[in-house]
Amino acid sequence: MISGMNEKPLVWLHGEIKTPPFGKAARLEAGFLLGKLQRGDKPSMPHSRPMPAIGARCHELRINDENKTWRIIYRIDADAVVILEVFEKKTNQTPRRVIETCQTRIKLYSAAM
Repeated sequence: MISGMNEKPLVWLHGEIKTPPFGKAARLEAGFLLGKLQRGDKPSMPHSRPMPAIGARCHELRINDENKTWRIIYRIDADAVVILEVFEKKTNQTPRRVIETCQTRIKLYSAAM
């Protein structure tokens, strides 16, 4: 993705994150919200909420699709927005597997930096 001079890049953990089959409106909403994050804006409820169970500076974007609800888990770093996971939300609680996967990815990403 090409970003402007004042925008943080999105870091999608290659080989780890798969882009979900968003409908057109959901794809536009996700792009709009990710763009806000890149420019340093911090969306709040109902679009984003903190995820301290995953780690510091971690949040989830809420994307409503035609008949599904998606979540994009991300961390705001000083130099990038790190996308940790994208998944379809089916219950009120974030699955333990998703939390653990995100925590592992943060450790691996931080160790590589």
